[in-house]
Amino acid sequence: MHTIFIKNYGCSSNTADGETLAGCLKQAGYTLTTNQTQADLIIYNTCAVKGPTENRIINDIKQTPKNKKIIITGCLPKINLERLTRETTFNGATGPAAGEKIINIVKEVIDGQKPIALTPPKENPPLTLPKLQTNPLISIIPINFGCLGSCTYCCVVHARGHLQSYSIPQITQRIQTDYNAGCQEFWLTSQDTASYGQDLKTNLANLLHATTQLTGNFYIRIGMMTPNLITPIQTQLINAFKNPHIFKFLHLPLQSGDNTILTAMNRFYTANDFQTITQTFREQFPNLTLATDIIVGFPGETTQAFNNTLTLLKKTQPDITNISKFFARPKTPAWHIKDGLVDKEEIKHRSTLTSELTKKISTERNKKWLGWSGEVLVDEKGKTTDSWISRNFAYKPIVIKSNTPLIGKTLQVEITETSPTYLSGKILK
Repeated sequence: MHTIFIKNYGCSSNTADGETLAGCLKQAGYTLTTNQTQADLIIYNTCAVKGPTENRIINDIKQTPKNKKIIITGCLPKINLERLTRETTFNGATGPAAGEKIINIVKEVIDGQKPIALTPPKENPPLTLPKLQTNPLISIIPINFGCLGSCTYCCVVHARGHLQSYSIPQITQRIQTDYNAGCQEFWLTSQDTASYGQDLKTNLANLLHATTQLTGNFYIRIGMMTPNLITPIQTQLINAFKNPHIFKFLHLPLQSGDNTILTAMNRFYTANDFQTITQTFREQFPNLTLATDIIVGFPGETTQAFNNTLTLLKKTQPDITNISKFFARPKTPAWHIKDGLVDKEEIKHRSTLTSELTKKISTERNKKWLGWSGEVLVDEKGKTTDSWISRNFAYKPIVIKSNTPLIGKTLQVEITETSPTYLSGKILK
């Protein structure tokens, strides 16, 4: 049997897809490796959300040794197959969330065929499929595929389609199965978790309530939620967040602090809506970790519109801000915009200003944790042999030094140092 290496790019949903591909292939008898040089066949599980990511993926594919077979999966074949075909050589392609269908794709490639399987599946891959986790302590569970959005800049909806949610029993069963197998941290993920259940006449708050009824010592992190879909369920959602199983972590994408730009982006909320949601959550959870996303240089973004974004960031004080320079993506309305384009150097300048501001905000937010003590779960190996990364109730990353393996341990720590992106602590107990 062939030896296969899977390289994942992009979001946690894509990582979950890659884990399922690996699990299905291992069950089918293939050998999975984490060393690319040992592989006969390489699966590039791709992302298409940003232009620079697409460029990096294509460059990686081009540098693959000629003696290895290549399968390209994920969003990029659905978004830009033309460029992949023009600039790279590959042996097969499929869209995102291929699930167990990857077994036949691999077999056909080994047999010398070139399968191109981009037809959208009629239903999501079963959550019961095997998977090989990137981190044995963390289970990444897709709660739905697709979304209800029609953002002018986003190509992902063309790759992953319209909303298809898993049922609450399917999700809770997967959590219980993975918990029994040793997982202690669960990431509920999708393109927009706030859209969950609207096709099943339920919602995210109901799902969270069901997950917290499970027994055991575990934590749940909820993925990105679009602001306008939070508002109708906000009270229910806050009640669900009060459960100690739920990390006090809110990923709420702003994209722009200017209402004119939000309208042009086809985002169905205002800057004030974003501010109101963050204020309401922080009133209930003062130590909440707020993550957000910003796009700078969207067509039509004037200097005033950009300054409105900076002003709102100062007001709302996100702990984490993911900044993207605008790049028009294929198959999106923004791809065809010709008016109001912002100069590339100006976009770069605005990105730098935003980065400087958000780094300052993150630094000050993290300083407030100095001296805090409490319980953490060690969920990741650090960059050095004696460092470990743990998470507290607000999903703050806390680096601990120890020569003893700590993965999976629950510890009492005290924060002794802070930085813009993480905290450092010492073990108390």
